[in-house]
Amino acid sequence: MMYFSLAAGLLVLTLCGDLLVRGAAGLAERAGLSPLIIALTVVSLGTSMPELFISVSAALRGSPDIALGNVVGSNIANILLVLGIPAMLYPIACSHHALRLNTGFMLAASGLLIVFCLVGPLTRGEGEFLLVALVAYLAWSAWDAKRYPADAIVQTAETITLVKHMPRATIAGFILVGCIGLPVGAHFVVEGGTLMARSFGVSEAVIALTLIAVGTSLPELATSLMAAIRRKHDVAIGNVIGSNIINILAILGVTSLIMPLPVAPNFLQLDLWVMLLAAFAIVPTVIARGTISRSMGAFFVVAYIAYVYAIFQNAGEMI
Repeated sequence: MMYFSLAAGLLVLTLCGDLLVRGAAGLAERAGLSPLIIALTVVSLGTSMPELFISVSAALRGSPDIALGNVVGSNIANILLVLGIPAMLYPIACSHHALRLNTGFMLAASGLLIVFCLVGPLTRGEGEFLLVALVAYLAWSAWDAKRYPADAIVQTAETITLVKHMPRATIAGFILVGCIGLPVGAHFVVEGGTLMARSFGVSEAVIALTLIAVGTSLPELATSLMAAIRRKHDVAIGNVIGSNIINILAILGVTSLIMPLPVAPNFLQLDLWVMLLAAFAIVPTVIARGTISRSMGAFFVVAYIAYVYAIFQNAGEMI
């Protein structure tokens, strides 16, 4: 049952999250919002709803390790797997005009999270600060998008095209199903992850950092893989960097605003530093406007496998 609960929860989250984004985008389009605003707000924030509901649900159920591990593990998987696997098939060029600054935002958000975790539990004050930083990031994105509107829209062009002139009944249905399904899916994911941790004799953080994180990163992997195949390099890498920024600023910002998140020692010993190193791994290529080659992609995937082995090995030694 625990495997079914986790798999079913992830499936429900993915499907209902997509429906909610489409419904909200359709509503925004009917309200007369421009595709640019829809791309920057409704779609970019809406695609993080599954992770948000998992973290909030875990925090409310007294499982802070799942709440934090979901974000940290997802950010690690986004770099090492979501970029690594597509790059092994089709090298990804890092030449987009805004990539350097966005990478800087990702590094700053990652470093800020580590500082907050070193100081102590993530509290309401840290949550408010993260949300203010999120607003600043979105404001900069809006300013940059006004200079290059085509770049901002291209990443969500398919979604925006699908929601044009969507019937009101369809919009209402999508939003209703999404709002009902997301908390249900999150409940099953947290329940399944908790049961698996108990069954395997490992911490909830281990399950969150691996199985749950990879599960919630599958939509990003599909997006980056298709973008790489279509040679849309800016979408492939922009998808990952934007997701990592939103994960920290929005998801942990909202979650810690609702309930304080204590930080387990294992996060400070390994996981947060791996997240930071993974973020730094793409910096030389981004600065040089180079390409994430097949060999670099293979290295990322091998590094992720080594990381997963290390945390399960460490968990086994602690039993």
